[in-house]
Amino acid sequence: MTAAAFTITAIELLERDVRLRMPFRFGVVTLREAPQAFVRATLRLADGREATGAAAELLAPKWFDKDPALSNEDNFDQLRRALALARDAYLAGPPASAFGHFAAHHAAHAARCAAQGLGALVAGFGPALIDRAVLDALCRAHAVSFEQAVAGGLAGVGADPRALAALAPDLAGFDLPDLLGTLRMAPSIAARHTVGLVDAITAADPFEPVDDTLPRTLEEVVAAYGHRWFKLKVAGDPASDVARLVAIAGVLDRSPHPYRVSLDGNEQYDDVDAVIALWSAMSAERRLARLVSSVAFLEQPIRRSAALERDIRGLAGLRPVIVDESDDSLDAFPRARALGYSGVSSKTCKGLYKSMINRARCAAWNATEGSGRYFMTAEDLTIQAGLALQQDLALVSLLGIDHVERNGHHYVNGMAALPDAEQRAFLQAHPDLYERSHGATRVAIRDGMLSIGSLRCPGFASAAMPDWTSMRPMPDSWTPGGAAARGAPAG
Repeated sequence: MTAAAFTITAIELLERDVRLRMPFRFGVVTLREAPQAFVRATLRLADGREATGAAAELLAPKWFDKDPALSNEDNFDQLRRALALARDAYLAGPPASAFGHFAAHHAAHAARCAAQGLGALVAGFGPALIDRAVLDALCRAHAVSFEQAVAGGLAGVGADPRALAALAPDLAGFDLPDLLGTLRMAPSIAARHTVGLVDAITAADPFEPVDDTLPRTLEEVVAAYGHRWFKLKVAGDPASDVARLVAIAGVLDRSPHPYRVSLDGNEQYDDVDAVIALWSAMSAERRLARLVSSVAFLEQPIRRSAALERDIRGLAGLRPVIVDESDDSLDAFPRARALGYSGVSSKTCKGLYKSMINRARCAAWNATEGSGRYFMTAEDLTIQAGLALQQDLALVSLLGIDHVERNGHHYVNGMAALPDAEQRAFLQAHPDLYERSHGATRVAIRDGMLSIGSLRCPGFASAAMPDWTSMRPMPDSWTPGGAAARGAPAG
């Protein structure tokens, strides 16, 4: 297939609320509820045909911008503003390929957001959703899957070497279309279970009551889903972190199967020495011997203001370290690499084309160094069942990542709050990924695995659509300085 140029004729911004069944603490925030953003984009091909696609993502507070002076509502409005700015830019642009629209607007959009006081991670949220909705529409217009559109060249990713070099100068001369042409989705992927900072480990731990019979504690989760991969949050205090990890190891070590874990510092440490001190304390604790040996990598533990200021090779010599919150620009991974980081996270909220560019970097650097040192991980911001979950899983699988952090199914009661017709539609369209249990459609995890074969369908990984009548227009309410003035719809 050749890259298809098209005009974007309409972009609609919507949202609806998501309430967690139990609190999820990560970093400085304990999340209980948040809106989920939805984008519907319509394109027109050169021959006049039109198609509409969609995407979704939670408006997560205190991750994109951790300024304590901002409320959760301020954080939501920042993300809404980034979406509105990206919408206006994409609608005003000339015909281009899917990747071409992203490339044409990337730098100018970042500059507009910066001028309004929006940080780089916030800025990236807008194009991230719109690019996915646009690609979904393109896939539907040509009746091809996400895999076919990317690997086959229809999306135009890297087709213009000059555009790619402008976005990522270090990849000048790299044949990105050739790499993408070799990628294929797998039929299944391992789910890496998140253990949040206030999650109960065993039934003996205090926890808020929940109004359902789903797994609540870590030991119940392991028994129900059979996970072999885990993501463990640490809080920045070595003594309390070690004590909590000992409790977690008490559950995980019961398994007769090997298990792997990642440690996520969520920027809770001030510098690399503090993280090394944590690792030393963990290594000295005999009850953590198996857990320590099972750590696959460390997720950015150092606050973003300092994470890319100092060499971290002393820590990276203990375990590979990925950059996550500081991965706020297209050149962040190369800068992190120079300091000793060897991995980077893929998050659909940071952009699917950014993930593809970083996948190319891993291939290029590993080929140059003759090793498998550089790698990508797949992380979650409480991604919800439906469009958000499916598009993220498809991207991760196409990139060749064989495990992915999944936590939305644990902290939210599946699709229980959604219209019955929407639940039935997704279950019927993707019976390998979902099941009907505990009174609702929900993600099916068996022996720690997610089956995703049905995501290779026409469109961007979804043969069903949400109930648009259950949503409200997104308010375009954020203004520079943090003042919110409710009212005017964004779309």
